[in-house]
Amino acid sequence: MSNTIRLPIVSGTFYPNQPDRLRQLLNTLLGNDAALPGRSLPSSLGLVLPHAGYIYSGSVAAAGYLEAARFGRPDVVVILGASHTGVGPWFALAPHSHWQTPLGRSPVDLDMIAQLRGEGFTTEAASFEREHSIEVQLPFIQYLWGVAPTIVPVCVAPAPLAGVYEAARALSKLLEDRHALLIASSDFTHFEADSRARAADAAAMNRILALDVPGFHSLCREQQLTICGATSIEVLMATASNSHWSATRIVDYTTSADVTGDRSSVVGYACLAMTKENYG
Repeated sequence: MSNTIRLPIVSGTFYPNQPDRLRQLLNTLLGNDAALPGRSLPSSLGLVLPHAGYIYSGSVAAAGYLEAARFGRPDVVVILGASHTGVGPWFALAPHSHWQTPLGRSPVDLDMIAQLRGEGFTTEAASFEREHSIEVQLPFIQYLWGVAPTIVPVCVAPAPLAGVYEAARALSKLLEDRHALLIASSDFTHFEADSRARAADAAAMNRILALDVPGFHSLCREQQLTICGATSIEVLMATASNSHWSATRIVDYTTSADVTGDRSSVVGYACLAMTKENYG
């Protein structure tokens, strides 16, 4: 692990690159965080969150972060990004010691990275060079909790179910005694008519809510769904099942049409939460 900083690549496009403007936007999306509890999360939990430009998916992402934040603050945030380039292994670890945004530098949890490497995860810098799906989560984390939570960035490429279950086994073991937030960063249907996108996404979300990993996996492939972080979601689902996060719910869902007004070709954005029963 090198002592290098991963600089932002979509600052100024997906979200503002000026700290004051970014804080102002996040304040609009998240509200004043003064009322949030200062305690740690009771135990680990999972979220599916979108990663588009904040103008499109920021409100859905904010709803998810507030869903977690009302229970407490995480000590570590594991972010399963979606590989849009396909570069690298199924589950790639970044070689950086910190990730920077206009709001600060989040430290990477080097101990957890080392443990994941021991479980077969591979360090591959190329997987992260042009990938935005992890970076866009960081300003939300930094606005709510500063740079106190360590992060574990993992770039996830399409993988067979055997690989999904193996990755989930490793993550379940790592998170067992932590107060972690595990994020699957994914947008949903891309570039379909609004009505078709909503129907496809509803079918996918039903399987996610049931933690039906093989059913979701089959649906994505048989229906050729364009959920860019499908494998990240599968790893989260399998980890949730292993960890008994059986209380699943849709926090928010929208499409880009709600911003643009164009319902002929949209992208879907969803937030789903996974916790233990009677969480909090």
